Amino acid sequence: MKSCLFFALFSVFATLAQAQSSLAPLNEDYYHIIDRYEIKSGLVSRQIFTSAKPYKRSDIIEFVDSTYVKDLFSSKSDQFNYAYLRNDSWEWSRAESSDSRKPFLGLYKKKADLFHVDEPAFDLHINPVIYLGAGNDSRRDDVPFINTRGIELRGMIDKKVGFYSYLTDNQAVLPSYVWEQMSMNPVIPHEGFWKEFKDGKGVDFFQARGYITFDPTRHINVQFGHDRAFFGNGYRSLIYSDFSPPAWFLKGTVKVWKLNYTFLLNQMTADVTGSLGGLKSVSGGYPNKFTALHHLSVNIGKKFNLGVFESVIFSADDSTGTDHFRLDYLNPVIFYRAIEQQNGSSDNVILGLDFKWNAARKISFYGQFVLDEFVLSHIKDSDGWWANKFGLQGGIKYIDAFGVSNLDLQGELNVVRPYAYSHNTTFGSYSSYRQSIAHPLGANFNEAVGILRYQPIPRLNLVGKLMFVKTGRDSTGVNWGGDILKPNTTREKEYDNTIGQGINNNIVLGTLTISWQLKHNLFIDANILVRKSESALAIYNNNTTLSSLALRWNIARRLYEF
Repeated sequence: MKSCLFFALFSVFATLAQAQSSLAPLNEDYYHIIDRYEIKSGLVSRQIFTSAKPYKRSDIIEFVDSTYVKDLFSSKSDQFNYAYLRNDSWEWSRAESSDSRKPFLGLYKKKADLFHVDEPAFDLHINPVIYLGAGNDSRRDDVPFINTRGIELRGMIDKKVGFYSYLTDNQAVLPSYVWEQMSMNPVIPHEGFWKEFKDGKGVDFFQARGYITFDPTRHINVQFGHDRAFFGNGYRSLIYSDFSPPAWFLKGTVKVWKLNYTFLLNQMTADVTGSLGGLKSVSGGYPNKFTALHHLSVNIGKKFNLGVFESVIFSADDSTGTDHFRLDYLNPVIFYRAIEQQNGSSDNVILGLDFKWNAARKISFYGQFVLDEFVLSHIKDSDGWWANKFGLQGGIKYIDAFGVSNLDLQGELNVVRPYAYSHNTTFGSYSSYRQSIAHPLGANFNEAVGILRYQPIPRLNLVGKLMFVKTGRDSTGVNWGGDILKPNTTREKEYDNTIGQGINNNIVLGTLTISWQLKHNLFIDANILVRKSESALAIYNNNTTLSSLALRWNIARRLYEF
């Protein structure tokens, strides 16, 4: 019924659609380039609301062209980045740059595309996707590697309907600490169904993403497909992140005046079955759950953006089989908590806010507050009541730090109380495919993150990260509130709950990546990761040193930073 309803609406809106744009795929390095110039301007952007990602390509071009006249691209590296962004979405910038050599068999007439069609009625961009890397892991005898091959295409029809499709086939031997944690929760971070590879030493999986998009009016955009999203301005998101696998979605965005409003509906996977030998298919498929989210942000003055959000997790496939799909949550302009209470349901509703303050040129402050449950009287009593579940984020970005061109620094703190994001069943937890929708660690942790990015010359990027985490783990048969997949009805106590309770686990993780861009979107990455994890639980008590070298083409770096 949902699909029929959508396609009926689509057939109406598509006839009224305006010129529209596909979106730039989520990629933290790519998006940092864009956000950097907004911060450098000292103002919040009118074209891009940075708390809602991904961005439309047309908006990216409008933004970078508007900032270019403000002399924000003064260094050689900045000039390179400006040309890079315009070439990457040349259908909107009409950038004419091409490779120095003559095109072969009609390929690479534009440096950003292997093949393209540029006709009034049809726009098409086709590119290969390749990720080949190998290295050394101090805790694994097997050589860690990644082997990804695939294709990416995007385009427009009649400048009214846009489309995007991405498909890769992947084989990998994962880092030791990821593989060890998969023995307890046999899912690949960021991915869906997988099977064993190399006699159980590695993993084999597909990744498919795709959507259609159109603008029924100048200020409204509608998308339908299978992909990820990210809400926030930080390295992490406590609201909604891209950590879990791509999922079916219907999204509507209204950007008008100083407002940006997003309605997002996702169909996700409530639970899966498997082991280190791979996931198992089940009769009738895996059970589903749904996430509906509203996010509204407003620019207040020229430097401040404030956002509020609410989301609800609900399922028609709950363990009793007596629930049904709630059409109430399809309403894009209604308060979920009121609907949940009116229906007498126990769906999981989460509220919160985010902000960004570009306080001065080169400096930006940001943060998030997420409220799962809250009773003020228990806060006043400081009694550690288990259901006072919330998370806090605070961060700062410093662009061209200390007067050094293209040296960008970021610091971030994340705090999440025990049992946040959990519910009385897996069907209500803030998760998809047994992976957190928000922070990779789930709940019950403190985290401090520092990031250094430096682009000393146009094609060279250095990224260093340092993370300190204190979290609480569970021994067999207990629930101290860190694992959001466990029903919170199995909690250990009602009161005196504190962050990091349970079996202590301290993690220090440092990474250094050196990337050289050989040609447009073709990178060579040298990476070293050092991770020290101390805990009384053997599965979490390990030290890892991982080094690798990779060739990457039209794909983001694959990260396991937790």
